[in-house]
Amino acid sequence: MTASVRADDRGGPSPVSDGTPSATAALRIAVLDRDSGFIQVLSKRLDRLGWEHRVLASPVPTDAVVSMRLSALVVDLAVLGPQAWAWLERLCSALPELGIVVCTGPSTLAQRVRGLRLGADDWITKPCHPEEVIARVQAVVRRRRRSTGRTEAKPIAAGEVVIRSDRFQAFVGETSIDLTRREFELIELLAAAEGRVLEREEIYSRLWGYTMVRGDRSVDVFVRKLRQKLEKASPSWRYIHTHFGIGYRFAAESLEVIDPNDVPASIPADWEPGDQRELAGAHEDQELSSRTV
Repeated sequence: MTASVRADDRGGPSPVSDGTPSATAALRIAVLDRDSGFIQVLSKRLDRLGWEHRVLASPVPTDAVVSMRLSALVVDLAVLGPQAWAWLERLCSALPELGIVVCTGPSTLAQRVRGLRLGADDWITKPCHPEEVIARVQAVVRRRRRSTGRTEAKPIAAGEVVIRSDRFQAFVGETSIDLTRREFELIELLAAAEGRVLEREEIYSRLWGYTMVRGDRSVDVFVRKLRQKLEKASPSWRYIHTHFGIGYRFAAESLEVIDPNDVPASIPADWEPGDQRELAGAHEDQELSSRTV
């Protein structure tokens, strides 16, 4: 079994600016396929994205795939022949964290169901556009990273809101905010940025897995709905801030107005504004005395 390697010199997956890898950052993938036309077109697009990738001309042992430290694998089952199902099952068992996208010719419903049940994350039928393959790989990687991160992530507290990634819920006190899955993914993404402004294009690509089309207002619509729900659940706080022409920032800011006539509890209740001695420290006594003589 031989492997034809094609990879750039960029190294491994690159993190995004907040230090957390995303599906839009550079990935390391392998393509198990013999369709030269498909490989050529896909490789050019992957080069432009800066993804490290290699083309495998034939099946490789599971331990070899492990050593590649891949983010995802795109595989044409036709290359595997009769051993396709057994190879796929062994690979999925050995690397449960690896995203696997089957990209093969026309198939039956039974074949697609079998492949997905054995552990494949997605199934694409050829002929297909390379942009669809890339988008599906991004979506698979994103889902797997979220699944892994949520089991380990600590709750995020901001103002009165507590975001629980492990439960796909946000709370104000003991009350859960009624959020759709997409709305929760949005608040989770914004809050994880820790006050950094996220551009609309970045939000779109990280939530939907595609490049945002000019004029698409999906992000603005979902932000508006999420903001309304937050304002209803926690009316004394403002959470999502708009940076016009750029994007959005998540930061809890209280809307409560402090009464200037309120007296701090540390000041004696019978204190009068003119009585400076009550608040003077021991080192100020002499100075105050000299002023009043």
